[in-house]
Amino acid sequence: MTTPSLFPAESVIARDLGARGSRADVASADPAAELSPTAAAVLAAIPTWWRAQATAAGLEGDWLDVHRAIDAKSPINLGPDLALDAAWGALAPEDVGLAYVSALSAATRARHGRHYTPTILAERLWAMARNALGHGQRSAQLTRLVRDPACGGGALLLPALREHLAASHRVDPQMVMAGLPNLIEGVDADPAAVWVANVVLAAEVLPVLARVPERRRRPLPALARVADGLAPGERRAHVTLMNPPYGRVRLSAEDRTRFANVLYGHANLYGLFLGAALEELRDDGVLAALVPTSFTSGRYFTKLRAEMARLAPLRDVTFLTKRDGVFSSVLQETCLAVFTRQPSRRTTVSNMDVGAPAPTATSVASVKAHYSDGPWVLPRRPDDAPIAAAASRMPMTLGGAGWSASTGPLVWNRRRSDLHARSANGRLRVVWAADLDGGILHRDKARSAMRFLKIRNEGDRAVMALTEPAILVQRTTAPEQHRRLVATELTAADLALEGGAVVVENHVNVLRPRDAPLLSRHLLARLLSTRTVDQLTRCISGSVALSAYELESLPLPGAEVLESWEPLADLALEQAVAAAYRPGASPA
Repeated sequence: MTTPSLFPAESVIARDLGARGSRADVASADPAAELSPTAAAVLAAIPTWWRAQATAAGLEGDWLDVHRAIDAKSPINLGPDLALDAAWGALAPEDVGLAYVSALSAATRARHGRHYTPTILAERLWAMARNALGHGQRSAQLTRLVRDPACGGGALLLPALREHLAASHRVDPQMVMAGLPNLIEGVDADPAAVWVANVVLAAEVLPVLARVPERRRRPLPALARVADGLAPGERRAHVTLMNPPYGRVRLSAEDRTRFANVLYGHANLYGLFLGAALEELRDDGVLAALVPTSFTSGRYFTKLRAEMARLAPLRDVTFLTKRDGVFSSVLQETCLAVFTRQPSRRTTVSNMDVGAPAPTATSVASVKAHYSDGPWVLPRRPDDAPIAAAASRMPMTLGGAGWSASTGPLVWNRRRSDLHARSANGRLRVVWAADLDGGILHRDKARSAMRFLKIRNEGDRAVMALTEPAILVQRTTAPEQHRRLVATELTAADLALEGGAVVVENHVNVLRPRDAPLLSRHLLARLLSTRTVDQLTRCISGSVALSAYELESLPLPGAEVLESWEPLADLALEQAVAAAYRPGASPA
């Protein structure tokens, strides 16, 4: 066979983030039937790999046969053992799991949201979880259940198992093995992944098995099982570790009722896994997850945030930065997050350069833990910490100050035939996100061929035309852009030059005043252009997209402070805003 690449150039997260079909479709499909030839070859190579591991542990005879040594059955007929490249025999257990997931087709990974956790992140997540458990620096035996409800090849369970075995070296080896099913549990809907997980977890136990007298040896226990990771378990977990599947999914009426406490609008699989894990966690439990950061600020996660704040507040979070070659196709920020049933007064914030040769976590700040259903303001860099702290104490938001945000109505690829390069009767100028670059409204040359939209009728005009002055804000920025918050004022004079109306494309957010706003349009445009508020935005949204909901949620000082800012010139305003969001700091 051809040895599969262990570190593929593409992201280990599925390239297509959307889980297709309903949750029932995803859970009930037969993953074993979707094995690519390469994935099947990886499974066929595992018995030979096992033989090498068992031999290295000093075992012989039946213990070299993976089918006899483990109380777990392969999901497919593997056929004769394969002769392997020498590199295969030296693979670590986590690399075997990575080889399997990497060998799956992109379509299969996308459909089921399958991805593999790099070893460095698995170890970091367990370190954060064990710290929340109060284990300290020394290895500790597990005393209660550690579960991964989306275990895949078992990567997240390996660090916990290794630590337990290291701390149990003086305990009778037969007792150690007998107790493992009560301490380690993996669950996954993919029978092939579950078999891989059982093999790699069992490989860790081989040295323990070798210490048991031969006549007393029994097959190694299966520590993972095939099941729906969202289904209620028989036991509540002391620690839940997971890197769950994600993507929007349709739910049955029954599932919507079950998850009503964490659902708002669209359902995302990873949000359901977080909600289900809360249900299955002991009163002294810890939930540790590798997830996108959208749950910290997105509108669809408002109820999940409220439930987390009430039942298991955020204790520790590590943001993953500079993800070159790892999760590189995911524009959204990703984090390792730990929640505890025992409330903590503070949240430890770190970041980790995943693309570095030897990634390590760097401390950012320790922030006061006061969370609600609104966006959580969390600093990504040490110099953002004072801004996040001050913003968390502010009395109002932009929405509360009388401004509403909405997304531009034009989805250009749905109106391709109505877009034109030249002006004409019945056509309105289109404002694109690129037209706001630099904070100045202009006409970007790259959009010249689609500069004007044909208005079909009065109903179309009512939906598409913006006829009043407003603030326009880029909804999506490029990763390399210096600013995340790019805004400009659309004045009455601008509208007059365009015949009284423009059309805003849906990569632009529109801010409009409601009755009696507490700050003027001109002040708001200048406020959004300050360096401090741009930094504040990065503490709320970790992706290159800034939603209308997140815009409305920007924390603001009280009405008197806003009023005092109205007459200030640009430099004075910059300094006043910096002082408000960085109390005690020197003026910029």
